[in-house]
Amino acid sequence: MLAFCSRTVAGMVKTCALGRPHHLVKPVSATRVSGRYLTHQRGLPGLPVPPLQQTCERYITALEPIMEADELTHTRRIIQEFQEAGGVGEQLQRGLEKRAGETENWLSQWWVQVAYLDYRMPVVVHSSPGLVLPRMDFRDKDGQIRFASKLIAGVLDFKTMIDNETLPVEYLGGKPLCMNQYYEVLSSCRIPGLKRDSVVNHAKSSQPPRHITVVHNFQFFQLDVYNRDGTPLTADQLCVQLEKICRASQETNTEPVGILTTQHRDVWGKSYLNLIKDKTNKESVSAIQRSIFTLCLDGATPVAPGELYRSCAAVQMLHGGGSQSYSGNRWFDKTLQFIVGEDGTCGANYEHAPAEGPPIVALIDHVVEYTRKAETAESPAGSLPVPRRLLFNITPEIKQDIEEAKLSMNTLAQDLDMRVKVFGHFGKNVPKAHKMSPDAFIQIALQLAYYRPFLSTLRCQRTVQLIPENDLFSQNGSFVEIDATSHPLLVQVPPGL
Repeated sequence: MLAFCSRTVAGMVKTCALGRPHHLVKPVSATRVSGRYLTHQRGLPGLPVPPLQQTCERYITALEPIMEADELTHTRRIIQEFQEAGGVGEQLQRGLEKRAGETENWLSQWWVQVAYLDYRMPVVVHSSPGLVLPRMDFRDKDGQIRFASKLIAGVLDFKTMIDNETLPVEYLGGKPLCMNQYYEVLSSCRIPGLKRDSVVNHAKSSQPPRHITVVHNFQFFQLDVYNRDGTPLTADQLCVQLEKICRASQETNTEPVGILTTQHRDVWGKSYLNLIKDKTNKESVSAIQRSIFTLCLDGATPVAPGELYRSCAAVQMLHGGGSQSYSGNRWFDKTLQFIVGEDGTCGANYEHAPAEGPPIVALIDHVVEYTRKAETAESPAGSLPVPRRLLFNITPEIKQDIEEAKLSMNTLAQDLDMRVKVFGHFGKNVPKAHKMSPDAFIQIALQLAYYRPFLSTLRCQRTVQLIPENDLFSQNGSFVEIDATSHPLLVQVPPGL
């Protein structure tokens, strides 16, 4: 499995055989043990508030490599005043400690708001990662539908563990990890706002959703995936339903309403309010937002050999390729979108606000393994309801918004160069053998590559999850910016090295 994060221009992966699981960012050496979710969560400690002095000392340490001596001296004086008894620092510290005593995690909500929901650039490319799965062995519509059916069944199988609270608890170093984010991935969606977005999780509602959204040729459908008795549809039943959807959406000249979700968040926030003024549009948007996840059925992409194919697949998963390709065959606000192409290309795109990488990858690992199982004989599909087409009334104003979104998306796609490099010399075990984080190792390598031609360091925007802190309740914000004191020394080396 390859993952391409928002601000990454080139993907670097280690080659691996297709016959085994492709784990991506699961916690190192984590083990999974069966257990009940609520009982497990109650036993986790809260996130502690660091002492004021420690916070100030670490702040100064972080500034040392990027400040001139006189600036640093001035800052030290300000920090000293900040720490004085009865000063602003103590007041803020007491406020933090009070918040920590009243919430499960004093940082999570702030982190999600500042890092994601207040961030106004498009989620496409800028914050939503794309994941590329191994290419599957089908090359036609029938194969695409059959695989997509098993994929849906695999997600529902994982969802059963979530619903029954039987999802194995992850442990690291003998300590249980927080599992909250696993319960935020399905049935959730980002909602655009004029200045700040929000996230809603319909799995927690009194009537949890029983459907997924399927997008084919820019047309959206609501597909119920449970029988009346509550059992999930079988792969054969899902196959019949997907065939109905594909037959009902063969025309390709439909207005790509989904491309509106690629816009700058302030622009999309205004367009969103205009879109849902219409009752039919509002109902269709609500059905998408409430769905368990979205399945995007793409056509075939131009034939490309070797590493060029990997680069094309990465683009397809990251942003869809622009308005002339599949960027409109998405709803990028949806937390989880599985993408299946007619040529065997498949992967996912996920909106980052509800969860970090590990829960997404654990789910996808489960789904990939599920699709590899041998097919068993199933009972006949029987009579199933026709999937409901989600209709949109396109006014001249909405049409204009769509055209502007196409132009913006095309510019964004053209501005991104994607080249996937398969690095076969060594993998994560080499830096780990030297007690180095593989993620930090790659970040420093990127800094060195930038420093050599430009003789300056690059401001790093990538955040790295600190897995050991996931034993804290509701952890969504274990991160560190790669801008430590030793980092300039690591990259400022003679060009010949």
